[in-house]
Amino acid sequence: MPQPVPDDRKPIDRRAVVIMVMLCVIWGTQQTVVKIAAAQMSPTLQLGLRSAVAAVATLIVAWARGETRWLSRETWLPGMLVGVFFGLEFVFAGEALRFTSASHVTVYLYSAPVMMALVLGLMRRDERLNAGQWLGVALAFAGVAVTFLGRSDTAQFPAMRLGDLLALAAAVSWATTAVVLRGSRLANAPATITLFYQLAGAAIGTTAMAVALGETTVRPNATLVLALLWLIMVVAFGSYLAWFSLLRQYSAARLGVLSFMTPVFGVAAGIVLLGDRIDAGFAFGAMMILGGIVIATTGISGQFLRGWRGQPAA
Repeated sequence: MPQPVPDDRKPIDRRAVVIMVMLCVIWGTQQTVVKIAAAQMSPTLQLGLRSAVAAVATLIVAWARGETRWLSRETWLPGMLVGVFFGLEFVFAGEALRFTSASHVTVYLYSAPVMMALVLGLMRRDERLNAGQWLGVALAFAGVAVTFLGRSDTAQFPAMRLGDLLALAAAVSWATTAVVLRGSRLANAPATITLFYQLAGAAIGTTAMAVALGETTVRPNATLVLALLWLIMVVAFGSYLAWFSLLRQYSAARLGVLSFMTPVFGVAAGIVLLGDRIDAGFAFGAMMILGGIVIATTGISGQFLRGWRGQPAA
């Protein structure tokens, strides 16, 4: 297996850890905040609006850094393809929140990194997994089986199984996005450019799906206004700018590992703010998934980690 490509950025220090914890808390609350405001605006439409604003903000950052030259004919085709799959991720995630808990969506969504590791490990010689990493893949998928086949909270969510399947479909879409990105010219593009293509695709895809499903009703109130302000100003603008700033200073590989704190905070937010009930089987399966993800991804080459470094938590 080739040696990892050296990362010339400085190692993680206390400042980076503190900022990453704050970012993971912010990213982990996304599904919960969307769920809280679902009665006023459909989750799919919320994610479409958030993605549109985030795409504009990302484009402004790319322009300020002189990186818009990457928006060329050579990157348009892979960019559109990446945008389609990333858009599907948001569509599936938004619809999943209608049928299952925010905690379930967060955990299932974060099975995507291990799917990336599996597919890239089979497709590319430079991404082959060692025995320990294969163990991580097996552990994560066993965790998915444990959580999915366990007891379902049909009293609170009658169609929970459907919602869980949609959340897994969102994870597959996210993983496909990374695989397509890894094999295209976008693999060497700045993180702002790859993220712009993804968010633009998500904005178009989710908004179109909301219109097609007739989920365009908006009931303005204080809850919706606060939710949208959080999703747009804090998540889509503030957290992404902070993420880009960290990427310019610290090791992308190590930051990627720290980002796996996000589902932990996501589950906690669902329990505290929405009263999600987590049974012992789901908790055990979720721990298996997160443990498997860390094992499977931390040993993968820095080249792979840089392939998806421009993707903050969906």
